[in-house]
Formats: sequence, C-alpha cells, structure tokens
Amino acid sequence: MGPKAFETDTIGTAEGDLQIIFLGHGPLLFTFRGRRICVDPFSRVAGYAILPKVDLILITHEHRDHLDPEVLGPVRTSAIEIVCTELCRGKVEGGIGVRNGEAVVASGLRIEAVLAYNLVYRRDTGKPFHPRGEGNIYLIEFGNVRVLIAGDTGDVPELKALWGVDMAFLPMNLPTR
Repeated sequence: MGPKAFETDTIGTAEGDLQIIFLGHGPLLFTFRGRRICVDPFSRVAGYAILPKVDLILITHEHRDHLDPEVLGPVRTSAIEIVCTELCRGKVEGGIGVRNGEAVVASGLRIEAVLAYNLVYRRDTGKPFHPRGEGNIYLIEFGNVRVLIAGDTGDVPELKALWGVDMAFLPMNLPTR
C-alpha cells in the first residue's frame, strides 16, 4: 500500500495558484509562491516526516490535536517561522506569539489573529472547551484571496463580524461531553 492520498484543491489568486491539501482532522497544508504553510499539524493524521518541509506553521491553540510536539521536529527547518497564540508561545521554541486583534507578516504573508472560543460547549467542570482569549482564528492573505482558519472556535460574534473572507475552514465536529 502506497502513501495516503490527501484531498487537494487549487485556487487561482492574483499572485499565482494557492494549493490546499486537507491532511485530516484540522491540519491543512498550503503551497503559495514556492512556500509551504502548515496549519495545526497533528501526528495522528499524516506522516509529517515524509511530507515536504514547511516554511511556516500556524497553531490556533494549545490542545494536542493542534499543537503536537511530535510533529514540530520532523517539519522544522532552521528558517521555519511558527505563528501561535501567546499561550502556545511558551510551548514552542522560537514561536511568534500573536494576540487576538494583532496582525503579523510571516513568510511574506499577512496574518491576522481574531478571538476564538466556545460559548455553548463545556466540560463537566463548567469550563468551556475553548475559553475566551486562549485561541486564535487566523485570516491569511494569499495575494487577493483571504482565507479564514477557524481552529476550534464556536459560532461567536467575532466570527460573524468578519467580512471580506473568500474561503473559510470551519470546525465540523463538536466536542463530546
């Protein structure tokens, strides 16, 4: 049996094609202008040691299925940039911590962080699965195409208020109790 075939799509932008590979669960792999960008790499869905090295990693929040230490070693190069939440920055060597409402330029891409959290779904303790202020939604500008990566946010006012989004990757599986 050969390597797993991942679902792939290509979108045209004013600055060239954007290739999107859905790796499974939450992880995505984008290729744009010769750069590879990985979102929320998770070892249970892909063999990252055999995937091409990446130039940029985005981490939406600290849960293991979005911040997986087993993956960071195989995908890292000396020049890699890692954009993450402030909470994740302490767990990721060399990570660029981005607070909600801030924007950074990494690997030549403008990336804006928006508040991500849950309003409805809670643990048995009453604490939300994703508390306010701990996670990021990312808006990435690939040329003239704005892509939203929602991570594990819920249907929150900050998400509903976003405009000018050309493509969105939203969570599909709700937490179980």
